Amino acid sequence: MASLVLAGKMPIHALRIATIRFWGGRIHPDATVYHGFEIRGAQHLRIGARSSIGNGAILDARAGITIGEDVNLSTAVHIWTGQHNPQSAEFAYESAPVTIGNRAWVSTRVTILPGVTIGEGAVVAAGAVVTSDVAPFTMVGGVPAKVIGARTTSLRYRLPLRRLKPWWW
Repeated sequence: MASLVLAGKMPIHALRIATIRFWGGRIHPDATVYHGFEIRGAQHLRIGARSSIGNGAILDARAGITIGEDVNLSTAVHIWTGQHNPQSAEFAYESAPVTIGNRAWVSTRVTILPGVTIGEGAVVAAGAVVTSDVAPFTMVGGVPAKVIGARTTSLRYRLPLRRLKPWWW
């Protein structure tokens, strides 16, 4: 597991991806995972084509994280699949998978809690805390996240292939 912790610090993308895959993560060859990440339970992580995981991400995949195609997770996004129940007399641990649909955009410093589904084409505004499902093509923001708008349903874009992105490592 120490190798997975160190993988987030590696300056070479191919080594980061190889380490995640070694621990069981399924990452499409055209996906990008920037440096500084933490992954827990890599064997339950799935990242689709052309998706981009920003630097400083924390992906707690112990209960499962599925990220679709052309998804943009910006800097310092935290996705949690487990937490303690504050109402439990025993402070019980609960977990549930998180799913993010195709062409969703999760902006910087967003926290997504266990069991949430972010629908296709949805946008989560910077700093939001997502505690419940986000409908497709919906824009949410705030703490806790609430609907603030709608996104066009005619999305056709594809994020750039990893090898076409301008970056120095």
